[in-house]
Amino acid sequence: MDRLTKGGAATAGVAAVGLLLAGCNPGGGGVRSEGSAGPTPGAPRGAVTASPSPSSTAGYKKVDAVDLLKKDPKVGPDVKRTLAKPCAADEYPIEVTYASVTGSKAPDVIVNVMTCADSIGIGSYVYRKDGGAHGGTDGYDNVFSNEQPSVSAGVNKGDLEISKQTYGTGDKVCCPSGEDVTTYRWSTDRFTEFARYHTDYSKTGVDGTQPEDGNASEG
Repeated sequence: MDRLTKGGAATAGVAAVGLLLAGCNPGGGGVRSEGSAGPTPGAPRGAVTASPSPSSTAGYKKVDAVDLLKKDPKVGPDVKRTLAKPCAADEYPIEVTYASVTGSKAPDVIVNVMTCADSIGIGSYVYRKDGGAHGGTDGYDNVFSNEQPSVSAGVNKGDLEISKQTYGTGDKVCCPSGEDVTTYRWSTDRFTEFARYHTDYSKTGVDGTQPEDGNASEG
């Protein structure tokens, strides 16, 4: 599995991404995740781990996500530098989820990449099996990418959710002030934004603040 299981501080940090990935979506059926998913400071509040649904991911084929990212021309140089070598032993700071978010017959591959030292998300990607028909990498087409710091991708009821923790002045890495979440739905041949909201951890409930535009690209 492509997960970080040892290596001091990096071991504790990478677990947060597993929680971000599968945890913030209590209704996200049909999700099969690889990697750690233990509770760690910095994970979204109220997060729980989604249970895999064998029926919707049956027959999924495990991919070499690290190799896929390294070969993908759409992946930025900072992410590729992070994946140049393992954080510890042969373990890389990534989390891989197999789920249906594009309507493809084959499960889509959702990959989160983080830093080794503090598990800050630096890249989230969705790969769709296309048989190489669209010039994809190893038979997979990169249909979504976001390389804005603290980003994390997850699945909620078949929709793609992109989360970004927000920090105020003086906030520590472990303790963000809030979280921006944008939901995307697959339409024809690309993801389109469906909804977005901001949660302020210092208040109860959800306010109406809109997150700033990030460095995201679909397709």
